[in-house]
Amino acid sequence: MDTDYNPMELSSNTGFEEDSEYKDIEGTDVKDMRLEAEAVVNDVLFAVSNMFVSKNLPCAEDVAYINVETRERNRYCLELTEAGLRVVGYAFDQADDGLQTAYHETVYSLLDSLSPAYREAFGNALLQRLEALKRDGQS
Repeated sequence: MDTDYNPMELSSNTGFEEDSEYKDIEGTDVKDMRLEAEAVVNDVLFAVSNMFVSKNLPCAEDVAYINVETRERNRYCLELTEAGLRVVGYAFDQADDGLQTAYHETVYSLLDSLSPAYREAFGNALLQRLEALKRDGQS
């Protein structure tokens, strides 16, 4: 029996990585907030002027920061945690500990509250998808 163990060579049916970055002390899964933040950005980038994960504010397993500029040219720094997303600053890479803003469960809800142009872009994208589905269903 081969006793050499390489944690990067797991069977494909486990779906889990053995990298400690993804595990807590007990071995249960922990979300990597930087990866989560990247997914958030990729999800709604089409509906804002600019959005990216901060490289200047510290990311950890439990927090990440996202800079967003709305189509109205307003800039925000967002904090992403297990509690959700909230505005923590009104400029890129600005996290004001004294700023008390509400958490939103989704990026859609947060941007909907900040940007009418986001709401319009999101609605238009949804309408285009529905029309495409309708066309595909009729062919």
